[in-house]
This record gives sequence, C-alpha cells and structure tokens, in this order.
Amino acid sequence: MERSDLAWETLSSQTAYTCPGFDVVTDTVALPDDTETKFDYLTEGESVVILPVTTDEEVVVIEEWRQAVGAINYGLPAGSLEPDDGDPAAAVHRELEEETGYQPGQVEHLTTVEPANGFADAVFHYFLAEDCAPTGERDLDDNESIRVETTTIEALIAAAREDDLRDGRTMLGVLYYALFER
Repeated sequence: MERSDLAWETLSSQTAYTCPGFDVVTDTVALPDDTETKFDYLTEGESVVILPVTTDEEVVVIEEWRQAVGAINYGLPAGSLEPDDGDPAAAVHRELEEETGYQPGQVEHLTTVEPANGFADAVFHYFLAEDCAPTGERDLDDNESIRVETTTIEALIAAAREDDLRDGRTMLGVLYYALFER
C-alpha cells in the first residue's frame, strides 16, 4: 500500500469546544475505503521548548504546577508561538525571558516533533539557548505558577534515568541533547 493510499479526506471541520490554550475540533472524514466517520482532536498550535544554558554551564529549569496531573513538574521553559513572533527562534527569546528572567545569547534549533499526533496537532520546536544571562524581567501569564532554578545537564540526565523527570517535553529535550548534541 502506498503512503497516499493511507490518507484520509477531510470532508468538513468544526470547532466543538474552545478554551484558553486549545480547541477541540471535530472533522468528518472519508477513510481510504470511502467509509465516512468523525475524528476529534486537540488543536493548540506550535510551541518552543528551550534548553537554556548559562555562561557558567548551568541549565535554567523551572518548577511549575500542572493541574492535569496534580503535581509540580520540574522542566524546561516552554511556550506557544504568538502571531508577532515571526518564527520559532523569536519565541525562544520572548518565552525564556517571560518565564525565567533570562535572555539567551546564541539560539540553535535542535529538532521538531509532533508529540501526540494521534489526538493533537501540537508541534514542539526544541532549541538550545546558550550564554543565557539573567535580566530579572519576568512576565508570567495569569495562570502560571513558576519557580526558577539552575542545575546541570548531568543532574537532568540522572533525573531522567531515575524516573524523576516526569515532564515529557523536558525528557525528550534533555535526552535528545545528551544523545546527539553533547
């Protein structure tokens, strides 16, 4: 079977539910065998996930309350692209300062992934931000509760190994960096 033989045809699409952060979309689709059915998914747009490294080789991390799992997660700063960002690299500068009070020196794209493409259209652009320096200028969203810390890449890898790094975005970013970039 050729790849194009697997494609579904979208016959119609409507937003079933809207809230801050994401929408739920219902598509009516025709499957390859011409069966019509409905498919629901989350739509939330693109985001950046940042591995920020300071001039003295510390990694800037955040602790943030995550209501969906009822826990504080330890992780990398991340955030949605906004219309005036222009490109994902611009979002890195904005999001890093908003969440942590740090500004990056150099920014390098690491990888782009679709973390949950079976039920969401989310796209995460991973970036390494080097020579990060504190500015003290944070601007948290009204629903963010964030504490900023620094650690080492070795400590993050150890946390991943010991099952203490629960945030999936962070796990992927840390392990990608450890495997391919170090």
